[in-house]
Amino acid sequence: MACEKYTLHSVAEYLEEEQRSEVRHEYLNGTLHAMAGSSRRHNEICFSIASLLKNRIGKGPCRTYLADVKVRIRAMAGDLFYYPDVMLGCDPTDRHDYYLERPSILFEVTSPSTELTDRREKLLAYQNLPSLGHYVIVSQDVPHIEWFQRTDAGWERLILTAHEDRMDFVSIGASLSLGEIYGSVD
Repeated sequence: MACEKYTLHSVAEYLEEEQRSEVRHEYLNGTLHAMAGSSRRHNEICFSIASLLKNRIGKGPCRTYLADVKVRIRAMAGDLFYYPDVMLGCDPTDRHDYYLERPSILFEVTSPSTELTDRREKLLAYQNLPSLGHYVIVSQDVPHIEWFQRTDAGWERLILTAHEDRMDFVSIGASLSLGEIYGSVD
């Protein structure tokens, strides 16, 4: 039987290696997972969301990040780093150069290779972030959005399928409709 060496990476090693790497990796408690490239459609949807958000939040404390900034989750099982497709951070004390720890809104645009991870693993991990008010899963293939919104009673799941369906992000004074997100996508 062949034996393969299995190396766990520290957070510091991961962050240092990731700066030099040509391939992005997500980090799950010491293990690195390479990320595949995205389609043009995926990219257009992400850019649409980021542009709409950036234009609607104005000059306040919130900042919109697209694809290359990580979110760090300090879970009981260990540290996790993911690359959300679009992220909004509003905490001015969350100042690391390469990641946020206190995002307000996270968007993932699903692809066939990421859909299960987005709906299971990331959903559970993201919902443990005390700062997170909204997690939005956007379908790449059809106009369909799952919007998870934190309420006083827990998390609420809303489905958007109609052109005029809106997500109102009251805490930042912005809203997005399904039609706006998919409007420029072929």
